[in-house]
Amino acid sequence: MAVDDECKLRFMELKAKRSHRFIVFKIEEKIQRVVVETVGESQQSYDDFAASLPADESPDTSKIRSKMLYASSKDRFRRELDGVQVELQATDPSEMSLDIVKERAF
Repeated sequence: MAVDDECKLRFMELKAKRSHRFIVFKIEEKIQRVVVETVGESQQSYDDFAASLPADESPDTSKIRSKMLYASSKDRFRRELDGVQVELQATDPSEMSLDIVKERAF
């Protein structure tokens, strides 16, 4: 799975300059590449971040191939983004409340 250069650039901006509040990435299956889907501006809130996420990223009706593609690409993508320190995997919104995120990050 290739990683678009914009993913790395936006992540470095987030990490070094704090110019973004968050970044949402996605896999473009047709081109087999991870791309930037959403960049949160610095004034946006955690609620804005949560609202920018897909309501059901991996529904039960998803094709097995799609689910496996995301699962197998995650570790490689994380290695491409130098400096990721905390990872949170949530299967529903209750697992990613602001309190849980703060607890994991600090």
